Amino acid sequence: AAAAFAPSVPHVETVSPNPAPTEADIAPATWRDYLILTKPKVNSLLLVTAVMPMFMAAGGFPGWLPLVAVMVGGYLSAGAAGAINMVVDRDIDGMMKRTAHRPLVTERIPASKAVWFGFALAVASFAVLWAGANLLTALLSLAGLVFYVNIYTLLLKRRTWHNIVIGGAAGAFPPLVGWAAVTGTLSPLAWWLFAIIFVWTPAHFWALAILMKDDYARAKIPMLPVVSGVPATVLQIALYAVLTAVVSLLPLVQGLVGSWYVGVAVVLNVALVYRACTLFASSERTETLGMYLFSMLYLALLFLMLAFDRAGVGQTGALVTAGLIGLTLWYGAKKPKPTTGTVAA
Repeated sequence: AAAAFAPSVPHVETVSPNPAPTEADIAPATWRDYLILTKPKVNSLLLVTAVMPMFMAAGGFPGWLPLVAVMVGGYLSAGAAGAINMVVDRDIDGMMKRTAHRPLVTERIPASKAVWFGFALAVASFAVLWAGANLLTALLSLAGLVFYVNIYTLLLKRRTWHNIVIGGAAGAFPPLVGWAAVTGTLSPLAWWLFAIIFVWTPAHFWALAILMKDDYARAKIPMLPVVSGVPATVLQIALYAVLTAVVSLLPLVQGLVGSWYVGVAVVLNVALVYRACTLFASSERTETLGMYLFSMLYLALLFLMLAFDRAGVGQTGALVTAGLIGLTLWYGAKKPKPTTGTVAA
């Protein structure tokens, strides 16, 4: 997952494992190092998928207390999961350039302190969500944390390429948290939002996995591109993109979403499937990176449009979404293109 919609561009050069520590690595830990443990760039997208369902469930503004509780408590919970994940993965993080300078790899933060830091965040998250929303909200957030750490990180990540397919469910908990914070229950629509993220995750993450293929191979992590190669991964990305498109339109059958949402969703889905299919014709890194970045924008805009639609202002939402897409395309055209190259199969 996901700044809100603009994470740093991954580095994809092949490097030797455990690069020499820099002066910044050797320096004592600062508050920024502890912030890194919480994975802020990834978790900002998780917050979007937690907050937008609150507006959907409320049919408008959900109220300041539950909104602030979910934003603060949700970030604390996701941060706890990130910190504990870095403790568990510190050995393999040192083998990958993208993660080689994390505070636990360079020992700026001892593993014991990181564990207590993660535990403290988890406790604080539970308290904030229970006090500001309700017990169900706190329990759902805790369940997502436990699933991510135990099922994905400890059980699946190093054992099977299905790690993302199954473990990706951890990233689908935020909509349940947001919905429960407003209603105190989980309706079929809440589970539909869960399903969207669940089927969206493989296509999103496997695009990154293609870019990081050499890193994952070096660390002996059985991501799909390492186990089955790039062509097989591209096929799976395309299939999951189509599945995501289908799932995103399911409520149309029962008339649970408005025509403005459907129109925007169709445009976003066509773009998502098109992005996925371009990977068949080209193995350029720019295409793979484009799929990875667009998939984040897709999810954020889809949830934003749903919030507008459920609030009864779908036309306004469509205009806002179109404007955001236009700004994104304009900004992307102005930015220098990353170095291209062919991703090895």
